[in-house]
Amino acid sequence: MMSATETIMSNKISNNIIKIENTASMGDLLLDAGKITARDAECIIALQKQNGMLFGDAAKALGLVNDDDIQKALSYQFDFPFLSTTEESFSPELVAAYRPMSAQVEALRAVRGQLMLRWFTDVHKTLTLISPSRGEGRSLMAANLAIVFSQLGERTLLIDADLRQPRQHTLFKLQSIYGLADVLAGRADLTAITRIPAFRDLSILPAGTVPPNPVELISRNLKKCLHQLQTQFDVILIDTPSAELGIDAQIISSNCGGALLVARQHKTRINDLQMLKDALQETGSQCQGVVLTDF
Repeated sequence: MMSATETIMSNKISNNIIKIENTASMGDLLLDAGKITARDAECIIALQKQNGMLFGDAAKALGLVNDDDIQKALSYQFDFPFLSTTEESFSPELVAAYRPMSAQVEALRAVRGQLMLRWFTDVHKTLTLISPSRGEGRSLMAANLAIVFSQLGERTLLIDADLRQPRQHTLFKLQSIYGLADVLAGRADLTAITRIPAFRDLSILPAGTVPPNPVELISRNLKKCLHQLQTQFDVILIDTPSAELGIDAQIISSNCGGALLVARQHKTRINDLQMLKDALQETGSQCQGVVLTDF
């Protein structure tokens, strides 16, 4: 059983992606990102040779770049791309993409590490994220966890199975018309999955059309759909409706075998968590722990 982990989420970041091969030099990366000009590069190289400095340190000494610019360039050299702060392609709440060196994301990595050790194996590939009530950070946790799993190199799929009040398409600013509900209803196939090129190995199956019968759709066809997806992905994380909205989350979790509970500090009641955990165990789903959010 994974011990409770406190994850403090922040939502004050924005983004830009730099598409450069990770074999590029620091100078090439800064040039292609528009941080320096060719003339700047000549001055940096001159100072670098004169004082025996690293290119990045010389550029900083001349006041041409800052620590954030250097970190982004290093992230590509070490095959760990993340988003920058000039374009709003995704929600700033995706802290795992925008602030990978922050304490918040270190906490996410700790959760990821526990799940890799205790749950995600050749046998288990799917995990639901469930919360007792709305507004407890479940969708944000699912999105950010999916990003850190993809950064590890795991083929990661995030499914928005909240067919009542879906949110993942908003966080990732997807324009997809079809999603899980359409797949389950036979109105679309798995081409509804959207690959997110800004992240290393991340795909998303949004909720799609909000149906009038979410429980029936999930009960009839979800298990078969997941069985097919497990051959294509290493990690499948499933965002669910809060338990207060219906039995959807329990049905989804029973098809996955495992669940991670999400609670919000100073909001979620311990009794509600315990009742949800007991309800999940009655369906044969294993509770892998509780993540406490504060945002």
